[in-house]
Amino acid sequence: MGSPVVASEEMVAVGVRARAAALAMARVGGLAKDAALTAVHAALASAKADILAANGRDKAAAAARVADGGLPAATAKRLELGGAKFDALLQGVTSVRALPDPVGTVSRATRLDDGLDLYRVATPIGVIAVVFEARPEAAVQIAALAIKSANAVILKGGKEAEASNAILVQCIRKGLAAADFPVDAVQLVATRGEVAQLLSLNTHIDLVIPRGSNALVKYITENTKIPVMGHADGLCAVYVDAAADMDKAVAIVVDAKAQYPAVCNAAETVLVHADVAPTALPRLAAGLAAAGVELRADDRAYAVLRPDGSDDASSADGACVVRACADDWDTEFLELTVALGVVESLDAAVDHINAHGSHHTDAIVTEDSAAAGAFLARVDSAGVFHNASTRFADGFRYGFGAEVGVSTHRTHARGPVGLEGLLIYKYRLYGQGHTVAALFILGTGAE
Repeated sequence: MGSPVVASEEMVAVGVRARAAALAMARVGGLAKDAALTAVHAALASAKADILAANGRDKAAAAARVADGGLPAATAKRLELGGAKFDALLQGVTSVRALPDPVGTVSRATRLDDGLDLYRVATPIGVIAVVFEARPEAAVQIAALAIKSANAVILKGGKEAEASNAILVQCIRKGLAAADFPVDAVQLVATRGEVAQLLSLNTHIDLVIPRGSNALVKYITENTKIPVMGHADGLCAVYVDAAADMDKAVAIVVDAKAQYPAVCNAAETVLVHADVAPTALPRLAAGLAAAGVELRADDRAYAVLRPDGSDDASSADGACVVRACADDWDTEFLELTVALGVVESLDAAVDHINAHGSHHTDAIVTEDSAAAGAFLARVDSAGVFHNASTRFADGFRYGFGAEVGVSTHRTHARGPVGLEGLLIYKYRLYGQGHTVAALFILGTGAE
């Protein structure tokens, strides 16, 4: 291992300011937080032209890198802020503002003795660092959730969205200042090498959330003493059961793969029960082909779709079918490509998904409630769906207003992480001069 990273004075100051802002927000009520979000929304809306101009610079630079082979095309697609994306960005702030204030919510109340009452109360985590790749709108979603949950957040975006992130956070801080809200509740760090420095601030940062590739999550987990809640790859699968309604199956599979392929909740694998493969695969292939999807088929699926054994990828049926390789089952394509396989049973489908998936979101299409129940119980993923597209795995669609990311960890939050995932709790005990010694004398205390 190399020498420990030592944070610069500037980076330490970021952590100090964040902690001060988090403590200041402990005195801020729900109305003040909502007013701050209103001001943030106004600042973003009024700067739309400047934001889109900055975003245009990022997209142009990304296009050049894609042409040179230095950036995946799927990553470049995630930079878009124009059109409906900008409207959705603003709507995300409005949706978070409309949510009930979660801070101070009592999840448990217990009377321990006459006049001695214990309450478990929702409270902010404190200071959160979020490291995210591409997707500049994530900066707004995360900031809105942090403000509403009274957490201070330090944002570190990817170089590919540097100009977009800078102006978005500038607008957010302008809105906070206008609302007389702690401005350092949202900070952005953007220079090279700052991720390693952030990870060394274990006395200033309470939680790190990496939102990006498995490589990013792995690097952060292995290089910090701060607790990590990882948002990793979305290698999602749809299993078409023997008892599936094929109209539903085609609609769900096409939506899960093609509605927006460059996102973590898009399906990357489709598995079909062998009993229905001869009839289901041609229908699924036709639906996917109409959406422009290339099929990476295993031997059994290929034999159904290309019974003559032809290696001609594009045949008369319009589907682009190629033979799958071993890596295809472990690949997050993030484009119009899907791995297509045939399995002997529901058990085989579950085993495949647990072995090759990323534990993000997986779906079964079936009219058999027992099969659905078995799938939902046994697939080890944050989201398990019955007769619904994996694209529903999203904080906004879940009614969370927005999301920090989708956690594939098992603690302390899992799946789309909204306000609840940014809270912990504290115990408040209210007494009337109670002492443990007195309770022991009365025979009501524990040893």
